[in-house]
Amino acid sequence: MTSLKDLKKPLSKEIKEFQQVFRQSVKSSVPLLDVIMQYVLKAKGKQIRPLIVLYSAALFNGINESTYRAATLIELLHTATLVHDDVVDDSNRRRGRFSINTLWKNKIAVLVGDYLLSRGMLIALQAKDYNTLEIVSEAVKEMSEGELLQIEKARKLDIDESIYYDIIRKKTASLMASCFAAGASSSCNNQEDIKKMWTIGEYAGMAFQIKDDLLDFEKSNITGKPSGIDIKEKKMTLPLIYLLNKSSILEKRKIINIVKRHNTNKEKVNWLISEVLNSGGILYASEKMSEFKASSLGLLREFPASTYRTALEQIIEFTIDRKK
Repeated sequence: MTSLKDLKKPLSKEIKEFQQVFRQSVKSSVPLLDVIMQYVLKAKGKQIRPLIVLYSAALFNGINESTYRAATLIELLHTATLVHDDVVDDSNRRRGRFSINTLWKNKIAVLVGDYLLSRGMLIALQAKDYNTLEIVSEAVKEMSEGELLQIEKARKLDIDESIYYDIIRKKTASLMASCFAAGASSSCNNQEDIKKMWTIGEYAGMAFQIKDDLLDFEKSNITGKPSGIDIKEKKMTLPLIYLLNKSSILEKRKIINIVKRHNTNKEKVNWLISEVLNSGGILYASEKMSEFKASSLGLLREFPASTYRTALEQIIEFTIDRKK
């Protein structure tokens, strides 16, 4: 598999340009905010999403100033959602470092997330990048709806496969879709092509999330056992939904009871993980992931062959075939 370092190499100059635009975008005259922004910049992550924006623009008429703003807007949105997620999930770590809510408490973390979102919107508005703003705003709406739908369904755990796909399409895949579409939109005016790029990203994002589900059932290098974190967080993932669909009414009640009321009981969670592994749920989810991946790559290959198309294909492969 192509490494992330190899994927970044052809656009090393453009990535540096993006990083400069991004750094400028988070500067603030408020000392506390500036300190927090410097902390955010140090934990920049893999930055796969800006890379997708850059390659998506290059696939059409090339990378330009609007592309750097689009990549910055996406990264600001992504960072804001991570900050807000840590508050919602009461997480104290992010990318191996203390989360903002741990260091500066929830109120400040929420305001920091709001600031990041507003900065992104202002950058797009001031430059009159209305198409980019529309694409990213659609992603924000979808992500919020997906998160709320998941919370609503977690109360009753009445999630079938179609609802599950709706949740991950909104919550996870919409952000990936906006990367492909915003990059294309910064470089071309063909609405059909931009819409197609959104769909490519959406399919890739669906596969990405199913991969996340599968990783939860893989053995940890530390413990040698599956983590089962999704079960502990009352998340209905595809392998678990498959098990439920194959179970009798009594078995379903037992499974749902464990997820709802005994999700911190190590013995019961391990039993449930074992049931999922023995049910064929992993194979089924793997097949569905491969279908979404194939749909994404199939649509992408409708565009003329180029080094940029190949790079986007490799990014899709990289995000889905990852080990963690």
